[in-house]
Amino acid sequence: MAQSTQPISPLRQRMIEDMHLRKLAPKTQTGYIRAVKKLADYLGHSPDRASAEDLRQFQLHLTDQGTSRVTINTTITTITALRFFFEVTVGDQSIAGKLKTVPVPRKLPVVLSRAEVSRLLEATHSLKYKAAFAVAYGAGLRISEVVALKIRDIDGERKTLHVEQGKGRKDRYAMLSPVLLDVLRRWWREGHAKGLLLDGGWLFPGQNPVNPLSARQLSRAIRAAAAAAEIDKRVSMHLLRHSFATHLLEQKVDIRLIQVLLGHSKLESTSLYTQVATDVLQEVTGPLEILSIPT
Repeated sequence: MAQSTQPISPLRQRMIEDMHLRKLAPKTQTGYIRAVKKLADYLGHSPDRASAEDLRQFQLHLTDQGTSRVTINTTITTITALRFFFEVTVGDQSIAGKLKTVPVPRKLPVVLSRAEVSRLLEATHSLKYKAAFAVAYGAGLRISEVVALKIRDIDGERKTLHVEQGKGRKDRYAMLSPVLLDVLRRWWREGHAKGLLLDGGWLFPGQNPVNPLSARQLSRAIRAAAAAAEIDKRVSMHLLRHSFATHLLEQKVDIRLIQVLLGHSKLESTSLYTQVATDVLQEVTGPLEILSIPT
């Protein structure tokens, strides 16, 4: 039986074209469409006829449903998607301006100590996973950037890793220390000998070398390594990135350089690590220390 397909409305088609013109990622496009559909279902009519009060009531509806603040705010869900729809597709700046993000409590990231990172790497017996973890910690890459690396992205002479189309679809270079380069060379020799690394292929291939290692596989591997290392923290690949930034700050690396290495567009995102760099805090002489307190 032929499967029936629902025709796309001219409004949705225009939004799809607008997103395509701006080269939004497929996952982002799907999230934007889902958010606008959610608004249309709530209103019971075409979303381009929504008023400012309609949007206010919709946000109240999401809150009453128990939708988390992060979900309401995040890129591929509600606020940003609806702003795109009204500003770009509908062309109504005044309506889009009525959408307000919901304040989210800012939590400090958990980081690993240097000793815990060493234990994690020591407990990782697979050289492929050890190298992947070393990249996340040694270069501060996101998990999506780690699995997207190709062999050609390693520049041993210039001591850099080429991050192609990272977050925000931006290219950048990450640091490649001699220790990290040595780990990657050891993995290349083993992977090449086993026929796992294809010419010009993925640095961290999946079970089929044609495909890259998935983020899910890598996440499972790091949780297993953390359990083997008896680390009593919720360890993830992103935790290694947090630890990279924090430890650099504790080594007195300039925060603006750390911003560049992490690929942050705003210094505000990087400055969060100043609150978790405990070695820096320990070096500060508090005002109480210079007082003479009677015994």
